[in-house]
Amino acid sequence: MNDSHNGSPAAKSGKYHTSPLPTDRMPGGIPFIVGNEVAERFSFYGMRAILAVFLTKHLIDSSGQLAPMDDETANIWQHNFVAAVYFTPLLGAILSDWLIGKYHTILCLSMFYCAGHAVMALVDFPLLTGIEPTTALAIALALIAIGAGGIKPCVSAHVGDQFGQKNQHLLTTIYSWFYFAINFGSTFSTLLTPWLLDRYGPGVAFGVPGVLMAIATFVFWLGRHRFVHVPPGGKRFVSETFSAAGGRALVNLIPLYLMLVPFWALFDQTQSSWVHQARDLDCIVWGWEVLPSQIQAANPILVMLFIPLFAYVVYPLMGRFWKVTPLRKIGVGLLLTGPAFAIVAWTQMRIDAGETPHLLWQILAYVVMTAAEVMVSITALEFSYTQAPKKMKSLIMGVFFLSITLGNVFTSGVNWLIKSQKEKGYEILVGADYFWFFTWVMVGTAVVYVGWSQFYRGQTYIQGEG
Repeated sequence: MNDSHNGSPAAKSGKYHTSPLPTDRMPGGIPFIVGNEVAERFSFYGMRAILAVFLTKHLIDSSGQLAPMDDETANIWQHNFVAAVYFTPLLGAILSDWLIGKYHTILCLSMFYCAGHAVMALVDFPLLTGIEPTTALAIALALIAIGAGGIKPCVSAHVGDQFGQKNQHLLTTIYSWFYFAINFGSTFSTLLTPWLLDRYGPGVAFGVPGVLMAIATFVFWLGRHRFVHVPPGGKRFVSETFSAAGGRALVNLIPLYLMLVPFWALFDQTQSSWVHQARDLDCIVWGWEVLPSQIQAANPILVMLFIPLFAYVVYPLMGRFWKVTPLRKIGVGLLLTGPAFAIVAWTQMRIDAGETPHLLWQILAYVVMTAAEVMVSITALEFSYTQAPKKMKSLIMGVFFLSITLGNVFTSGVNWLIKSQKEKGYEILVGADYFWFFTWVMVGTAVVYVGWSQFYRGQTYIQGEG
């Protein structure tokens, strides 16, 4: 049987294809990957959407009494968790590219992911489990970080592995729709889980995302015979990683990733400091009260609107004036990030003055920040894949995700400094000053990036070529 539409059959090993089919059509495994991503992102963003509110409003002690954290401590926990989520991709990438391949890495680490959600759902029941809530919380977040982070570079690279030379023109489209799937799942979870927390408590609110993670794992398993299973590199992974091409790729990309650190330091605060600010906003819309953590749904909704808008309107319009390259898209996105945070800083200035601004001001900040995200995150994801040698796809994705880790470590460190100084009787970066500090860090980084990007030189690698 010839699996090709217009050429020789794809290479096979046992019952799985090990190279892309020579076809110009969409690969058959893509629906299973996208379906898995919708459910998995629902589970992750649902849990993460309510984490800040849970820590500051619902956390209890071992006796079952309320023992919430202050904002700075909650920010430290939340950003350290996100930092861990985006550090473990490097470990997952090594496991995948060196030892067992992307498919088995995703399947195995998803089990840790499911276990983490199960423990998370039990944090609110210390009298039943006998485990102190913060201890259970730490265990749950560690398991989720291993699962969510470990599979992350593998899933992204697994998408690209399905494409060969004849259908690589579809790669940009599918990465955009892949990102669309992430935000489709995120939208519903960000709206639903805060309501579940408010109505039914942490056990149900954290339990529902756990069920969705189990579904995500099952959907991925169903697609096993449709996927291209690129074999692990084994010894070749080590030699290729430290080859001239591998070294050049890392040297070329690391400055880019370092300049993405401030972007992530700002962007990921939409789920921490922006949520805290929303408590002081007028959140009534047409007579309906929007919960502070539900405002985060603006981001995935806007992403789904902006993906086609940018693909079919903004980028073609930009192309009339200059060549639209990945690095230029990222540069424009970085330049937009500072103004997005400036809007939040200005809103905080009004709160500090005793006013109660409407949540529409934060929505405006989301509009600008999401435009920046579309230009930075989607583009950097695809660009990282194309710039990585063939056996280093997941590893490069892992290094890319380290920029998110460092961004969250930076934010956590700033909050730790604020908290430690407060304990000594000193107040720093209070109110709007906190947001202005991050704004100016981003503006400075964007200026440096514009200069650096003029000198980038890299090489593109696509599976199935050469």
